[in-house]
Amino acid sequence: MDVFLQVWGGLFYLANKGLFSVAETQHSTQRQRRLKIIGWLVYILGVPPWVIILVGHDNWIAASIEAGGIPAMVFGLYVLVKQEALNPLFDKLTSLITYCFILFGVSYSFYEYGGITSVTQWLEMGVMVGFLLGGYLLAKGHIGGWLCFAVMNLSMGSLMLLQGKPILAIQQGVSLCFVLFGLLTMYRNQKAHTVTDT
Repeated sequence: MDVFLQVWGGLFYLANKGLFSVAETQHSTQRQRRLKIIGWLVYILGVPPWVIILVGHDNWIAASIEAGGIPAMVFGLYVLVKQEALNPLFDKLTSLITYCFILFGVSYSFYEYGGITSVTQWLEMGVMVGFLLGGYLLAKGHIGGWLCFAVMNLSMGSLMLLQGKPILAIQQGVSLCFVLFGLLTMYRNQKAHTVTDT
């Protein structure tokens, strides 16, 4: 069962990163939109095995990020599909739900471990900061979001390696390659826009 969960979670998350990085290369906004829609769907379907694995190892911070991000992903998917702005009330509700999950995960981890006392908790904090800050910066079109996602992948890959999940550790390494590809593509696109604007 463990290998099945690793393959399921790893392949779906890897497909998400691949679709998102390829979307950065598209000149057609319609094609870019379609790739992102598929990417979000694949990501959402990959969440359950990750949560099961993380909870099974008492990685409460990382598990709370995965579970708490589902409402944001669903609403982000809705915006992409409908091509309309999200109602501000739903936007605030989504943020509130996500932060409540994270607060629960961090609090429970602190309670269980008596503070931040283990290497795994520090790695989980790297995952949390990378995910939250990366998502925020990329939503604003800031290239630093890709760097935050790189921190997230390195932290999660190290965590999985420490906990004997080689398939997921390898997946995080390959995901890091997609993140670096997305970073370079966004950098080139921004540089090209700067040149054409001047």
